Amino acid sequence: MLDELKEEGIVNKVGGRFKLSTLIQKRMVALNTGAKPQVDARGISDRMAIVIQEILQDKIFLDASGEVQSKNQTVMANLPGAYPGMPGSTPPAPGSTAKPSDE
Repeated sequence: MLDELKEEGIVNKVGGRFKLSTLIQKRMVALNTGAKPQVDARGISDRMAIVIQEILQDKIFLDASGEVQSKNQTVMANLPGAYPGMPGSTPPAPGSTAKPSDE
């Protein structure tokens, strides 16, 4: 598993060691908070191995703002509380509207 991290291929695929580290860290947080793996995780008990496979199979990447994205755009949808009204999200304050303000 960690042998893949020693190869320059995965580093170059992501765009550098810093980006690789950031992608791994953010995706690990997502998996630890309930996101579903983007690869077949049967037989893989280690979340780090899942993240590495997601990267190697081009399932996840960092966008220009440094957020984890997926080729099929379900990574964020799998995060608990990613959208208002989903379990785990913070409910709006009493008296506020659900729409963002135009300030």
